[in-house]
Amino acid sequence: MAPFLPRRKPSRKGSMADVPKDLLEQIKELERLFTVDQPKLKEVTEHFVKELEKGLSVEGGSIPMNPTWVMGYPDGYETGTFLALDMGGTNLRVCEIILPEEKGEFEIIQSKYRMPEELKIGDSEELWEYIADCLQQFIEYHHEIEDLEAMRKVHKLPLGFTFSFPATQEYIDHGVLQRWTKGFDIAGVEGKDVAPLFEAALEKRKLPIKLSALINDTTGTLIASHYTDDTMQIGCIFGTGCNAAYMENCGSVPKIAHYNLPPDMPIAINCEYGAFDNEHVVLPRTPYDVIIDEDSPRPGQQAFEKMIAGLYLGELFRLALVDLHDNKNVKIFEGQDISKLRKAYSLDASFLSYIEEDPFENLSETGELFAKELSIQANKPELELCRRLAELIGTRAARLSACGVAAICKKKDIQSCHVGADGSVFNKYPHFKARGAQALREILDWPRGKRDPVDIQAAEDGSGVGAALIAALTIKRVKAGNLAGIRHAEGMV
Repeated sequence: MAPFLPRRKPSRKGSMADVPKDLLEQIKELERLFTVDQPKLKEVTEHFVKELEKGLSVEGGSIPMNPTWVMGYPDGYETGTFLALDMGGTNLRVCEIILPEEKGEFEIIQSKYRMPEELKIGDSEELWEYIADCLQQFIEYHHEIEDLEAMRKVHKLPLGFTFSFPATQEYIDHGVLQRWTKGFDIAGVEGKDVAPLFEAALEKRKLPIKLSALINDTTGTLIASHYTDDTMQIGCIFGTGCNAAYMENCGSVPKIAHYNLPPDMPIAINCEYGAFDNEHVVLPRTPYDVIIDEDSPRPGQQAFEKMIAGLYLGELFRLALVDLHDNKNVKIFEGQDISKLRKAYSLDASFLSYIEEDPFENLSETGELFAKELSIQANKPELELCRRLAELIGTRAARLSACGVAAICKKKDIQSCHVGADGSVFNKYPHFKARGAQALREILDWPRGKRDPVDIQAAEDGSGVGAALIAALTIKRVKAGNLAGIRHAEGMV
């Protein structure tokens, strides 16, 4: 009897032998367009460092580099009970976080509430009323307190509010909304401080809550990740959008020099670096990137984000395929109705993920996906091209995303650290982490065969635990008399 041989894993290494010459030429051209080599990675990173510096200057630049008034990291010994409110595009999440005496530990209870679509385009007061209503339900359910006003006289629960929309902050407990994103478009809020609007709704219901900090999810990711791992020095989001936060010294931020803060005092900076290279100086844009920008609601903005964020990866793929189909010299999807493929933003990043995860040599799962989602019957050579295109787009996104991390490391002279990353692309897109790590090796010239000194890992919950920790840090500062960037310290302790 023949010895039992282990079954070979399905191979996804397709063969190009049966791909016609015209398609092979197109694959080569796509490789030329989407490949970012080592010299280009280094060029992008060098320009990125200069742009980070410019964003901190009085004059400013494309990258906002917003001071967050989070002055330093938690030491792991913060204690108390805190609320966190996370206002996202689809849900409202309310958390209660207990920080016990054990270093770096936390307990969390949470509830999610649906964010009704009509509220996103409705009236400002209705939005804040709804949020206050959810908070009231949460407290009453988890605390079984009948008399909220009586509780209010004894103790107000400090709250960290994750408000992940572009906002300018002169104080940690306030924020002026620059513009709505994520499908929100409520009149009369842009250009206004959202803190008093939120506090008025709390006051109306006599809720025992004190807004201690208004934060961005990226800053929360940095703080929450550092709380459980003190080698974390950068927090990143690679999802629908992209962003990073890190700890700067006040002396290196000329635009806050008038506050006369000690130069070595730390302050977290929310980079908002999706806006990197809005001037199109260095990023290797393809004709498809140009179309995405020109057809977007805000052309000329968020140039970096449009090349690497989940929202745009499927659209890049779609535009390239439509372009190839319409090219008379290329035979792809011949005689087929591609009307579904012509619909803008009909494919998202998960479509590319699925193609990249197809384990079969004949790409049968990719073929089924095209038939089901796009009503296209693709032959094997066409599927080979589609798979290579998905790999190229996914790889470019991961490699370019490493430039932002490398730029912060170079600017701060960080030789070794952990980076806490969150977001759907980082967590779910195949090979994203490995491809980003390879790009970091190429940019920072690490020796082969040794452990990577800068390691991007899954982050802690930034919008929940991070928000609570920042509320705790703010209260700690008030107790110590360090009131820089705090507007309403009264009632916090």
